[in-house]
Amino acid sequence: MFTRITYIIITTGFLALGFSACKTPGFVSKTENKSVPGSFNESTDTTNTAQVKWKDYFTDPNLVALIDTALSNNQELNIMLQEINISNNEVRARKGEYLPSIGLQGGAGIEKVGRYTSQGANDANTEIEPGKEFPEPLPDFMVGAYASWEVDIWKKLRNAKKSAVFNYLSSIEGKNFMVTNLVSEVAASYYELIALDNQLDIIKKNIEIQQNALKIVKMQKQAAKVTELAVRKFEAEVLKNQSHLYEIQQMIVETENRINYLIGRFPQPVQRNASNFTELTPQPLQAGIPSQLLENRPDIKQAELELEAAKLDVKVAKANFYPRFDITAGVGLQAFDPSHLVKAPESMLYNVAGDLMAPLINRNAIKANYFSASSKQVQAVYNYERTVLNAYIEVVNQLSKIDNLEKSYDFKQQQVQTLTESITISTNLFKSARADYMEVLMTQRDALESKMELIETKTAQMNAYVKMYQALGGGWK
Repeated sequence: MFTRITYIIITTGFLALGFSACKTPGFVSKTENKSVPGSFNESTDTTNTAQVKWKDYFTDPNLVALIDTALSNNQELNIMLQEINISNNEVRARKGEYLPSIGLQGGAGIEKVGRYTSQGANDANTEIEPGKEFPEPLPDFMVGAYASWEVDIWKKLRNAKKSAVFNYLSSIEGKNFMVTNLVSEVAASYYELIALDNQLDIIKKNIEIQQNALKIVKMQKQAAKVTELAVRKFEAEVLKNQSHLYEIQQMIVETENRINYLIGRFPQPVQRNASNFTELTPQPLQAGIPSQLLENRPDIKQAELELEAAKLDVKVAKANFYPRFDITAGVGLQAFDPSHLVKAPESMLYNVAGDLMAPLINRNAIKANYFSASSKQVQAVYNYERTVLNAYIEVVNQLSKIDNLEKSYDFKQQQVQTLTESITISTNLFKSARADYMEVLMTQRDALESKMELIETKTAQMNAYVKMYQALGGGWK
């Protein structure tokens, strides 16, 4: 009878656990869309500049040295490397959770029970031969080993470990993405710096031209050919450009220090070669095809790995609804006298137990965790799709920008050449009284603006090539 009742109780318990395990709430999942357009333009050439190493893409030795230093000393990058170590330790922790845990235990104590307790009364009612009574108080000495293991029936622990692995790999891709951005930022700042050097040189030459024109105007005033107004106009123009000179010098200092910050050092001059800036020819670019972005862009790979981790987190959260099976065991020696510990089997103790547990009532916390994991999985899908879309748009924008800046630069070069020649023409006409001072002044001003715009266009052109290299996923290999 007892065996039958026990069997019924155990069977009922297992059925209840099974029923609770099967009853899990549903959620709305979302599958990522990995499709991309077939090409950026009409070309289907798979040659891709992203495969070119940054040391081969940037040929200026000063720039190469700066990037190399940044990759070693940049504090944000070094912080990211520690994040990778943290993620790796998380993998080790998750791996240890589904392996058996074994430990050693030792202890010593003393016990004195009351006379009017169940144990004390029992001891008093037991006839014991003289000289063999229990010591009072009763010492207790124990040494042994214990083990515990959660049997990973539903792969909860293994999925948690796989999720940690994906997060670890994601942190590596995050580091690669930071490297890409760092290389791009150092290169863009370097080109901006040498562009400012060229603008400073243009301002100095223009001030010299204007000072010569001022001397001519003063001579013309002495000859009563112009008024004091002309002299004042030219003086004001010289003063304006002298003021602009110091503005550019301040911009040079700030740009140098931006580079110093990126490469992890205190302010100091940045070695550079500013000559022939307008003649710089960027490396030829091949954009390849859009599907290559999925492999070359670290931010896309990072988003993909985070998505895979989120999918596994949903499985882990779902497994919390299922029964949990734990096995515990222990073996050791225990006695009230240390001299008896070596006497076996009298002093030997051992135990083995298995526990099966499942939540039945008040599962709100488990449900909340499950729904949160589900929402994070959907969120990760949107983040992945957004990252892919952003990468594609960045490449298309930079391709268009490179093409338009190249055409714009050609026209600005012609404009600079024309206005530079106009300075000499207007000055000669002014000397022969065939042009007034305002024509000379405006011609000089237009020429200066066109030269500055030419430098700005070249800077934008170089930055477009840098950003294009970044958008394709180059710079981290």
